[in-house]
Parts: sequence; structure tokens; C-alpha cells
Amino acid sequence: MIQPAVIRKQRIILIVLALLIFITMVIGMGMGYSAIPYSRLLPTFLGDGTFKEEFIIFSIRLPRMIITFLAGMALALSGAILQGITRNDMAEPGILGFNAGAGVAITIFFLYMPIEAGSFVYIIPIVGFFGALLTAGIIYLFSYKKNTGLQPVRLVLVGIGFSMALSGIMIVLISSAERVKVDFIAKWLAGSIWGTDWPFIWAFLPWLIILIPFTLYKANVLNILSLNEPVAIGVGLSLEKERVILLLSAVALAASAVSITGGIAFIGLMAPHMAKSLIGPRNQLFLPIAILIGGLLLLVADTVGRNLVEPEGIPAGIVVALIGGPYFVYLILKKS
Repeated sequence: MIQPAVIRKQRIILIVLALLIFITMVIGMGMGYSAIPYSRLLPTFLGDGTFKEEFIIFSIRLPRMIITFLAGMALALSGAILQGITRNDMAEPGILGFNAGAGVAITIFFLYMPIEAGSFVYIIPIVGFFGALLTAGIIYLFSYKKNTGLQPVRLVLVGIGFSMALSGIMIVLISSAERVKVDFIAKWLAGSIWGTDWPFIWAFLPWLIILIPFTLYKANVLNILSLNEPVAIGVGLSLEKERVILLLSAVALAASAVSITGGIAFIGLMAPHMAKSLIGPRNQLFLPIAILIGGLLLLVADTVGRNLVEPEGIPAGIVVALIGGPYFVYLILKKS
């Protein structure tokens, strides 16, 4: 049973994170190449803004911030799932190669398939999912041993190798492509938020509406999986079945996010660790916090990145990598 004091602490943390997210969005809506006075934000939301103010906020900045926040949530939850099922604090969809698998599939689709504007936004997450799923399946097979089952450490090592190989394949694919398409893929690789229109939000939301509640429902299973295998088997858990189901959920979350935001890594690494340090390792407690931290991290990274260099800005993926890279090294040193 969870102590009432711990639940109260979790709620306070969630409220603080929600306030930070709100403040970041307000700051982000005013800042940019075409700055809007903060005194004009509320009138614009109430329908009393000029055409320019309404266009900048409702057609450019607000959908971009929403999609960025949702993607950060998905990547954080994917990382938390992977760390739970592998019992490895370094596990993360970018490091394990799932993002790269989604990227290769999206690259092939974008370069060689006929694209229809109306269906493109809805097909891209599905293409990314199947690319990441195929990658995850191959990595899983290489990490599985008949007598001992899935080897968590082996899964991470094989995933890192596949991630590097798939990144090389992507470079080969775009080396002879048209300039316009190469520019798009290059921005995707850098983690540039490109799906910034409302249709991308409607295409992305169903994935989160299904997978976030499902993962929270499986929180107790993740608690058991984080223990050693004999304990998990002893309580009657179908180990491989639950791992596969949760692995599919992690793949779907990561692929749907990066198909719209580009190749962003480290959010799934940092957010679960930060959440655990705030509230502890119990999944029922830290998963909601990790989800909000992930959304906040990517939102802040994109807000900072797009305002550092005008008018193009710095891709959010690069800003996140500048923070996440040293954090990854810190975790390695801490574990050694």
C-alpha cells in the first residue's frame, strides 16, 4: 500500500510540473521571430486579436508546442517501459535503435513512395511504427536465448549496434536523393520538429490516448519485471508475454513520436531518472511524473532552440543531445 504522504508528494510534484509547462508555453507563445507582447496573449485567446496575432499563435506556435509536448510525453514513457523490462537504466528508444528503425522506414517511404498530402500525416506514424517494430523484432531475436530467455544487457548492446548500422543505412539512402528530400531527411535526423500543424496532433493523439492509460494499467507488471526473473516467475507472471506486450507499447510510443518530431534521443533516458529521483522507483508513482517531465524537457528544448538563432533556430534534437549526452556519460560513470 502506498503511503498517503507519498501520494500527496506526487500530487504536489505533478502540480508544479503542470505550472512549469504552462509557464513555458506562455513564454514560448510570446517569443520568436515575430514577437507578440505578452499583454496581447489573453485578448488573442479570447478572440480579440489581430489577424497576425491569431495566425502566429493558433496556426504556428500553439500546434508546434502541443505536438512537442505530446512527443516528449511519448518518448519519456517509452524510455520508462524499456528501462523496466530490461532492468537497465541506460535503455532508451534512441539508444536501442528503435528511433533509427523508424527513421529508415520513413526515409524509404519518403524517397520512393508516392505521397498524397491528405493521407501523408496519418501514414507517417504507421510507417515509423512498422520500421521500429521490425527493428525491435530483430534486436529481440538477437538478444534471446532459448534456455534463459531475453538477456536485458544483451538487448541494450545489440540495440546500440543496430542503431549505428541503421544510421549508416539512412545516410546511404539519402546520398543519391533529390536535394529537397535530402533537406527534409537531414532535418529529421537532427531532431527538427517538422509536424507542426493541427492534423499532426489529431494523427498523434490516438496513440497516446490508448498507450498511456494501458501502460499505467501495467504499472504493477513493470514493478515485478524490475525484480529478478525467479521472483517474477514465482508470482505467476508470464515473463516473455508481458515483455513482448510492453516492448510493443514502447516501440509504438517512440515511433509515433519521432515520425513527427524527428530523431530525438535522450528524453526517454533522462525523464524516468529524474522522476525516480523525485518520488522513488515505484511505477505507479513515477510514471505520471516522468511523462510530464518528458513533455517539459522537449518543450523547453524546442523553445530555447528556435529562439537562439533566428529565423531557423537550432533543432530541438540537438539541444536535447547537448544536455542528454553528458547525462548519459554521468550515468555510465555512476554505474561503473
